[in-house]
Amino acid sequence: MITFLAALAALFIGFFIYGKIVDNFFKPTDAPTPAVTKNDGVDFVPLPTWKVFLIQLLNIAGLGPIFGAVGGAIWGPCVYL
Repeated sequence: MITFLAALAALFIGFFIYGKIVDNFFKPTDAPTPAVTKNDGVDFVPLPTWKVFLIQLLNIAGLGPIFGAVGGAIWGPCVYL
């Protein structure tokens, strides 16, 4: 339980610290994306926000079972350490 709480604390602290570092480094703007400026209907197509998040979720959900099994087979219990 102590390991879980330490990992959870590290996750929250890392989220805020790393988020500030990335925000300062990349300096996001409200400039239009290439999907808007170069919209050709083939390679550059603007998508609604819900479709973008669904694609990202499916990519993560599809990779998890594959990488989890391969990682377990390669590294075994030393992953925990």
